[in-house]
Order: sequence, then C-alpha cells, then structure tokens
Amino acid sequence: SVILKIDGNSAYYQKTVKVDTGIGVGLIYLRTLQFMAAKNFQQTYGYEQEGKEIFTTTQDLNTNPFTIGNYSDNIDPFTVQFAVTVDMKKQRYRYTIHNVTFYRPTETGNLRMSLYEMYLRATNGDSRSIKKDSKKVIDAFERYISSLTAELRESIDHKAMIYNTKF
Repeated sequence: SVILKIDGNSAYYQKTVKVDTGIGVGLIYLRTLQFMAAKNFQQTYGYEQEGKEIFTTTQDLNTNPFTIGNYSDNIDPFTVQFAVTVDMKKQRYRYTIHNVTFYRPTETGNLRMSLYEMYLRATNGDSRSIKKDSKKVIDAFERYISSLTAELRESIDHKAMIYNTKF
C-alpha cells in the first residue's frame, strides 16, 4: 500500500522495498527501465552508477473504480501528471512519487491542483462536497499507484510466470 507523506508544503508517496539476494543495482536499474518503458513512462534521468532513475508520465484516470465501459456508468475523469524517482542500492530500492499535479475538467477549462492542494481540500475544506470530491480523486490516484508499484516490484523480482525463461 502507498502512504501519503506531507513535508511542509509538499506531498508525496515514498517507500523502500527489499528484493531477493543477488539482485543488485544493475539488475534493479535494468528491470525498472524495462518496466517503465512497457508502461510508456518517459525516462528523464538515469545514471546506473549513481543508482537513480527518474520517470515522468501523464495518465487519464477515473474516480469511479467500477467503470466497465457501459453508457450507464458514472464517468468522472481527471488527468494526473507526476514523476517517479527510483533510488537503488544492493538488494533494495526506494520509489518516490512526487511532483503530482491533478487536472480536473470544469466548464471553463481545467482546474490545476498539486497533490498538497488536493490533500488540503480533502482534509480542511469547508464544503462537504469539495472534501468528498477531493478525497475521491486522491483515492483513485492511490489505487492506480498501488497497482503500479506492486507491478514494479513483481517486475524487479522476476517471479511471475511472465518472466519464466522456459518456453
């Protein structure tokens, strides 16, 4: 699971993950690069000797987790842009999901808000509907990044059947 961290006026998600013995920085670096490429994330920085990679992406998401494409489903879309930094050391890596910006459609264009601003609206807002709406957006984003980080771990560990070399 992902945990929101607040530091001053910034908000981000961060976690350190241990991997199997024998998986060093070079392998973590390569498998992270392959995973992010498959997800169509853009690498903006990478230096294996330093053990660091930075990726950026923009994703279109939906606050309704049960949408299956029916016309009767409530579509509540938003766009989110964010960066993922992966710091690597022998047998562990730390991901940080940061510089998160949400774009919510309005009648006059897109409302642009940082994760910290969305967090403030969800926790300190006067209006119950604004609090509820902001929490829905954060919850949807957290569902997405929980899945993303779990898949990243699986990709680095190479334990899933998709990585079986016997075919």
